Amino acid sequence: MKKTLIMNGIFILNHAEKSSIKGCMVIEGSQITYIGEEIPEPRENYDEVIDGKNKLYMPGLVNTHGHAAMSLLRGYGDDLALQIWLEEKMWPMEAKFSSQDVKWGTLLSILEMIKGGTTTFVDMYDHMNEVAKAVEESGMRGVLTRGIIGLCPPEVQDAKLKEATEFARNWHGGANGRITTMMSPHAPYTCPPDFIERIVQVAHDLNLPIHTHMSETLREVQGNVDQYGLRPVAHLEKHGVFSRPTLIAHGVHLTDEEISVLKQYDVRISHNPGSNLKLASGVARVPELLRAGVKVSLGTDGAASNNNLDMFEEMRLAALIHKGVSGDPLAVPAAEALLMGTKMGAESIWLDHVGLLQAGMKADFIALDIDQPHFLPKTDFVSHIVYSACAKDVVDVCVDGNWIVRKGECLTLDEEKIKREFELCFDKLIG
Repeated sequence: MKKTLIMNGIFILNHAEKSSIKGCMVIEGSQITYIGEEIPEPRENYDEVIDGKNKLYMPGLVNTHGHAAMSLLRGYGDDLALQIWLEEKMWPMEAKFSSQDVKWGTLLSILEMIKGGTTTFVDMYDHMNEVAKAVEESGMRGVLTRGIIGLCPPEVQDAKLKEATEFARNWHGGANGRITTMMSPHAPYTCPPDFIERIVQVAHDLNLPIHTHMSETLREVQGNVDQYGLRPVAHLEKHGVFSRPTLIAHGVHLTDEEISVLKQYDVRISHNPGSNLKLASGVARVPELLRAGVKVSLGTDGAASNNNLDMFEEMRLAALIHKGVSGDPLAVPAAEALLMGTKMGAESIWLDHVGLLQAGMKADFIALDIDQPHFLPKTDFVSHIVYSACAKDVVDVCVDGNWIVRKGECLTLDEEKIKREFELCFDKLIG
C-alpha cells in the first residue's frame, strides 16, 4: 500500500479547536492516517514525499444538487422566471438530448468541478448510465439518480420507473464504492401522488434515499395548494417521501411549522443560493433551518441556472446573502459556510467517510495555491477560503487516495477532446 507524506503545508481542521495548522498529512491507500504538526516517521519510510509549501489543504468540496449535462444549456434562456425558463427553454431543448449529449455535457461539467475543487457531486438527470461511466472514468465521487418526471402516460411512467430502478440497483457501490445512488421523483408538481408513492416503495425495496426538488418558488407552493390542498412539505409527508432518508433541493419557501416537520424526519436541504438568486426564486431560510438542527448543504444546481459550478462562490453567497437579508452579521459565519460545503455536505448525502481532514477519513482533499495577493495577510484561512478564494485557486485534487488533478492539470480525462466533442454536441442541438 502506497504511503504518501505531505509536509510544510497548511491544513484546515474545521473539526478542531484550531481552524488550521502548519504541518503534515499522511495518506495510506485511500485513507488519511495522520495529520499534525510533526512528521510521525522518518521521511525514508514514505513512498512519496510532497512539499506543500505555499499550499492550503482542505477537504474536497461536496456539491449536493445539480444536473451536470445541463452545461449544454449554459447561457441559453437566461433572466427568466423558473416556470417560463423550464417550460419554454429547458424542457424543449432537453427533449432533444441523446445519450452522447449527456455524456459530453456531463464530462465537461466534471472537468469544471474537479479542476475547481469539487470531489463529490449529486446528479439528477436522464441517460444516467453515461453519467455513471463519466464519474467512474474521472475518479471523482458521485451520488447519482435518474430524475423521474411523471407527467406522461402510464406506460411511460412504468418505463421511467423501471429504468431508474435498474440504474439505482446496478450502480450503487460502483466505481470501487465512489458511486452511490438514490431514487428521485423530480418534484411534487411534476409527479402525480400515486406515482410518487410507487417511487417511494422502490426506495424502500432497495434501501435507498430519495432526492427531489421542493418549495423552490412561491408559485410552486401555491400551485400545490391549489391542486392538492396541501403545501409541498405536507404533501410529500402524506405520500410517504419522508419515510425514507430524504434530500430536498432548494426548500426556499418554508414556514416555521414545515421546518419543524423536516427536522422531525431528519430531512436534509441542499441550499442553492446562486441558482435561486438568478431565477428570482427567493432566499431560503438557512439561519432558521440551521438553528432548528436541519442539515443544510450547498449545491450549484445545473450550469444553465447558475451559470458555473464554482462551489467557492456558493460558500461565499451562503455566507453573504443571509447577512444582508437578516441584518445579522453572524447569520451564516464563514466557518459554517465552509462546513456546509464540506462536512455537512457529505453528511447530507449519507457519506460519513468524507468531508474532513482527519485520520480515518477518506483521502478526498484539495490544495489551493496561497502564494497570491488575495491570500495575504495570513490571518484566518477559513475566512480566506469563503470570502477570498475561487475555483481557479485549486492546484491539486485527490479522491479516494488518487490524484486526479496535479498542478491544475486533470490526470484522468482528456480535456481537449471533451471540449471539442462538447462543442460538436451543442452545434447539433441548435443546428
